[in-house]
Amino acid sequence: MASVAANGIHIEYESFGPADAPAVLLIMGLGGQMTRWNDELCAILVGRGFRVIRFDNRDCGLSTHFDDAPVPNLRAVQAGEAVALPYTLDDMAADCIGLLDALGIAQAHVAGASMGGAIAQILAARNPQRLLSLTSIMSSSGNPGLPSPTPAAATALFAPLPRQRDRESIVADQIARFATLASPAYPTPPDRLYRMFADEYERAFDPRGVARQLAALIANGDRRHLLREIELPTVVVHGVEDQLIPFAHGEDVARYIRHAELQPIAGMGHDFPVALSGALADTIGAAASRAGLPK
Repeated sequence: MASVAANGIHIEYESFGPADAPAVLLIMGLGGQMTRWNDELCAILVGRGFRVIRFDNRDCGLSTHFDDAPVPNLRAVQAGEAVALPYTLDDMAADCIGLLDALGIAQAHVAGASMGGAIAQILAARNPQRLLSLTSIMSSSGNPGLPSPTPAAATALFAPLPRQRDRESIVADQIARFATLASPAYPTPPDRLYRMFADEYERAFDPRGVARQLAALIANGDRRHLLREIELPTVVVHGVEDQLIPFAHGEDVARYIRHAELQPIAGMGHDFPVALSGALADTIGAAASRAGLPK
């Protein structure tokens, strides 16, 4: 892993594959460290001829944390009130461009998951000259008329953390939340799940950073006007069993992006099972193949 200075912050990243291969930039979702893009998926993409770049979003992992910034009032943000934010999703999209600049990459295929999908959509609309293709995974258009998370999924997202903040307490809490959102047809082995959350805790545990990211996501609102501007080859991937961002959100993203291809995955929830690494690589590859060679 390495770090670059970009867009006024430090961004931790990891690159796989030849430096001169077509680049795929992977943008993770809310509070997710770059390692959520599992090694198996990265290896498959490299095997198919890509250079894969994963990174920690700001306020997450080993990238810059905004520790001096207060956590915005999320209820006020949800109510549409004017709230001062430490940063916006547009700032996070600018981080992606800064990372590409720092790595000397003129154009890249981009795949984003959940909040990362929203960031990728902003990139595709505002910086189309820097992107070759878009893969939007388990994300939303921000359309306020779409279905809400199930009560269980909302609890998994918004329930307070346990009073004890030691590693074992946090890992147990994260596993319990994950169980609600996980893919019912593609369970993750318990030992792998424990290892993932324990590693994340040791690497960087910052719930205030997650709350600041969430405020930026909520404040971004409806992106349908931006989706209409996207002309890039686009594949929209969504789990049919997603309880946090229901499948209708993926359908809406595909509806507003011209010529977007919708790829439902039966049995998938709101996670990245290793068993689906090949299928997810297929969708990223499908978007890339529609784009052809870099310009």
